[in-house]
Amino acid sequence: MVGEVLHCDTQQKVEFVNLTELVEAQVRESGMYEGIALVQSMHSTAAVFLNEWQDALLQDFRTLMEQSVRSDAPWRHNDPRYSDCDRGNAASHLRALLLGTSVVLSVCGGKLVRGQWQSVILAELDGPRRRSVSVQVFGRPAGVRHGREGRSGRRWLE
Repeated sequence: MVGEVLHCDTQQKVEFVNLTELVEAQVRESGMYEGIALVQSMHSTAAVFLNEWQDALLQDFRTLMEQSVRSDAPWRHNDPRYSDCDRGNAASHLRALLLGTSVVLSVCGGKLVRGQWQSVILAELDGPRRRSVSVQVFGRPAGVRHGREGRSGRRWLE
């Protein structure tokens, strides 16, 4: 297993950051040939998800979040009678809950496996802030051979 924490300074309250190239670089540098990569936000108001990186779609994500979780709703987290949080950021927590805070992708041939239009995206939901994202790559390093082939010719790890 090889891991690294990446840092990103966001500039806006809600912002999307394309992490794909950084994650692909971590996979390359890990030396892992087959396995998985875990990408995890280390924050409760920032999400990590897979989707297409396209300006119109990113605006649609923003609209979906704003319409699904209203900032001006009477959230208990924002009410001093129920919570000691003074940031008024309940909507940011709830939006992160809907998007998710981690993704797991396959690694094959030393490369991240993803669909043609899939990008690894960090969603800043309570910025601007310094954000940290953990990237852990688990698997078999290049040059290490183990496993066997099944009857179908598929390779099985032991």
